[in-house]
Amino acid sequence: MLRVGLTGNLGSGKTTVAATLRELGAEVIEADVLGRALMEPGESVYAAIVEAFGPGVVGVDGRLNRARLAELAFNEGRLAELNAIVHPPVIAAQQRWMDEVFARDRSAVAVIESALIFEVVRDALARGDRTGMLADWRRRIDRVILIIAPDEVKIARYVARMAALGVTKAAAEADARTRLAHQIPDAEKAAQADYVLDNAGDLTALRDQVEAVWRQLKAESNNSSRPLSLE
Repeated sequence: MLRVGLTGNLGSGKTTVAATLRELGAEVIEADVLGRALMEPGESVYAAIVEAFGPGVVGVDGRLNRARLAELAFNEGRLAELNAIVHPPVIAAQQRWMDEVFARDRSAVAVIESALIFEVVRDALARGDRTGMLADWRRRIDRVILIIAPDEVKIARYVARMAALGVTKAAAEADARTRLAHQIPDAEKAAQADYVLDNAGDLTALRDQVEAVWRQLKAESNNSSRPLSLE
């Protein structure tokens, strides 16, 4: 069995790589999907966000206005506050998921796709938390795959994605640069990652890299005798 973190900054290509790993046989879960589920009405995370940020982040449908919440987080300096609410339950849910996967299949490769694996640890340490679950999160992952690409390529991908939602190019570019500014640069992450995939734009080359890493991960998983629990 093997616990794998798949990470990369905005626009790096995490979704593409996650889909390829799933196709090859990995168990994959997306941190964003977990986060969105926990931010639905009725969930404790939803209640905590509304309490901290006020009723102005609630839309007319009763769900969180994610655009307003993002504005408060990124443009008004409240990202750390939001992350401190969301990250602990998301990581706890990831732990439960991995335990369930390994209970079914001791040779599984369980992949968590998350943009913020390194940032979670950075932010916990910045808050003075050196012993909690967030500060310890990177150590609980056996291998980390990092996807890199030039920032301008990442921004172009983000702009294209947001254009489909009706966001102007100028607004999307500004949003992308703001978000990237809050993420650790590729060079710093690469020094801490086990595998680095270059996704500058050639999908065939990217798949070749993913398949090569998958062969190594699967071999390691088959030979692993680590205990199932993340605790």
